Amino acid sequence: MRVWDPLVRLLHWALVAAFVVAWFSHGGYLPVHRISGYAVGALVVVRVAWGCAGPARARFSDFVVGPRRLAAYVGLMVRAREPRYVGHNPAGGAMIVVLLLLLAGVCVTGLLLDTPRLRDSGFKEVHDLLTDATVACIVLHVAGVAYASWRHRENLVLSMISGLKRSPHSSSG
Repeated sequence: MRVWDPLVRLLHWALVAAFVVAWFSHGGYLPVHRISGYAVGALVVVRVAWGCAGPARARFSDFVVGPRRLAAYVGLMVRAREPRYVGHNPAGGAMIVVLLLLLAGVCVTGLLLDTPRLRDSGFKEVHDLLTDATVACIVLHVAGVAYASWRHRENLVLSMISGLKRSPHSSSG
């Protein structure tokens, strides 16, 4: 069944690409780093807007849950008893929110660093800390995708490319 709309998939992979370019260009390729940072910022803004106004599966209301439901899901996950979700599971939803917030913070501090009078004001350390936190969350996100793909016998990376997932009523094969 179709789960992920084309814009969600495009935004996901464009964010991946823009962040990777920004990450690898931070040393000595400031123009490339700056452009890819602006791209990340623009993509975050569009994703947040789409999370409020897009189709059902793209909306934050579809996958962002409160702390109790998140804790209950994580507890089930730790015991390998978590249910399969057709859309994002509660842990994935929380990770999306965390990643969007971190990416927004990285972009804001990057913009501040681009302001000459703020360049030496300590924002570099904050920018670097937020970037490191983003990378750590990306590693957790990839690990979670790998775990959920294995646990529920479906290729979540492929579904984020095709937009398709197994129906909730089909066998797991």
